[in-house]
Amino acid sequence: MNTLAGKHLVLGLSGGIACFKAAELCRALIKAGASVQVVMTDAAEHFMTAVTMQALSGRAVYTSQWDAREANNMAHINLSREADAIVVAPASADFLAKLLHGRADDLLSLMCLARPIDKVPLIVAPAMNREMWANPATQRNVAQLKADCVYVLDVGQGDQACGETGDGRMLEAQEILEDLQAFFAPKLLAGKTVLVTAGPTYEAIDPVRGITNLSSGKMGFAIARAARQAGADVTVIAGPVSLATPRGVRRIDVRSAQDMFCAVQTQVTQAQIFIATAAVADWRPHTQADQKIKKDAAGHTPQLAFIENPDILAGVAQSDRAQNGALFCVGFAAESHDLLAHATAKRLRKQVPLLVGNIGPSTFGQDDNALLLVDALGATELPRASKQDLADELIAEIARRL
Repeated sequence: MNTLAGKHLVLGLSGGIACFKAAELCRALIKAGASVQVVMTDAAEHFMTAVTMQALSGRAVYTSQWDAREANNMAHINLSREADAIVVAPASADFLAKLLHGRADDLLSLMCLARPIDKVPLIVAPAMNREMWANPATQRNVAQLKADCVYVLDVGQGDQACGETGDGRMLEAQEILEDLQAFFAPKLLAGKTVLVTAGPTYEAIDPVRGITNLSSGKMGFAIARAARQAGADVTVIAGPVSLATPRGVRRIDVRSAQDMFCAVQTQVTQAQIFIATAAVADWRPHTQADQKIKKDAAGHTPQLAFIENPDILAGVAQSDRAQNGALFCVGFAAESHDLLAHATAKRLRKQVPLLVGNIGPSTFGQDDNALLLVDALGATELPRASKQDLADELIAEIARRL
């Protein structure tokens, strides 16, 4: 589900060094299928040229309320009526203050004031020095803007152009893009708490060796992102993966199957939906050597004994909360062959209402996948697509079943 496809956004730039990020944001919005009309303040033009933004958006940029291109000389009315939303990025401290007081001394602030509040949402991405952000006046302004139904995005933390470090940076373009996608997404899971497991586990043999699998965690993270965009409160318990945490999702990092089991037991009591995407090791070495196991000069191969790991999915699915309907469980089966037979058997064995099967070797580490949804009524195929698209479909399926 590409929630930005077909949307028309006004992208406003107020003054600040973060204007350079607006160029990347504009490009990302266009790539996501939105059309973008750029409006810049005089201050913004000190940091970014209108020519650059015109090239990226494919539309002439507006900078003045007296723009003669509008036959009725009412750019503030015409541009706002055409928009699905107005996004101001960056929104400087001065511009936030303007919005708060309803000032309208340039085209961008005039347009924000003139927009139909019930039809055209206003979304702002603050950007300023850390002291400016922390100033009580700015914090009061932000609190009142939120109360006035302006959607104020978070700020980032880190190095700032002035040489200082702290809160106040504008979010990166990809972060704003995710927030906008979430803003427009149908809130199918609003008010729900979702727990997702993702990635492989690692079962240590000695300090430098271990047993794992090729799961990248991409499917689980895509599901966590989709659930968050659907309005859920989401926690992901991640094995050892190299993935950025989706926006707005809490993350708990674990290493072994036993670690994941303990984390799930702690978190699942607050969840209403549990999606076990992780490829958890079925066994672990009976003992872990304290030092690296060296080759034997005689060529003898070390003998490893294994014990079974706890079955995380089965334990949760067979709990009282799951059995009485307070917790909806979804399992995953990564198979190498006979997917329907193995997935069907696993669903029955673990007593889950929905089992999602896929062929592991053809999806581990990839950006796309094909899924088989198995429930008490039979099986439904989701054809090969990006993992994010499949995650969106799966979340919609779960919402329907709830």
